[in-house]
Amino acid sequence: MNKRHKILFGLLLLSLVLLCGCGGNSGESPAGTAPETEPAGEPQETPGESEPIYITFEGTDLEGNPVSQDIFSQSRLTMVNVWATYCNPCLSEMPGLGELAAEYDGAEFQLIGIVSDVREGDDQTLVESLVQETGADYTHLLANDSIDQALLSSVSAVPTTFFFDQEGAFLGGTVGSAEKSKWEELVHELLEES
Repeated sequence: MNKRHKILFGLLLLSLVLLCGCGGNSGESPAGTAPETEPAGEPQETPGESEPIYITFEGTDLEGNPVSQDIFSQSRLTMVNVWATYCNPCLSEMPGLGELAAEYDGAEFQLIGIVSDVREGDDQTLVESLVQETGADYTHLLANDSIDQALLSSVSAVPTTFFFDQEGAFLGGTVGSAEKSKWEELVHELLEES
């Protein structure tokens, strides 16, 4: 078993031990569209080492700054955590995620949150309050059509977490929340792999 398969297997095991996530409404993703691909909880292998999966998107952070897939180039490893304001497991893991993000040099690892149930242009007062209360002091993006298509269409429950390398290649994903120590182990393994 090569190292990439070990990491994907590790993601699968992590998803089995994670706490339950919050499901979408009536079988739909939190963004309100039916999932178009397999749920992220079943780690997706790339078709081959030479055929990585990339996504493209455009959005804005909570301060209104434009953000695209180019953000992945700022760090060797990017963890994208999709959460919702109504999701207790999401909110419970955010303090640990905030600590994890602060422990790394941004050139090595960065964490990005995507708020699946608040769209660009909506009142974001609740989002800002929850981010402050949980200490999740990292970039958070609001949902929009571009982010729906790129990421949220494959989300069947929140929290869902995706990993991308510096070139923007998808490394794997999982559904559910976890303690900070579990995320630390996985981040460490993925950084060693890259």
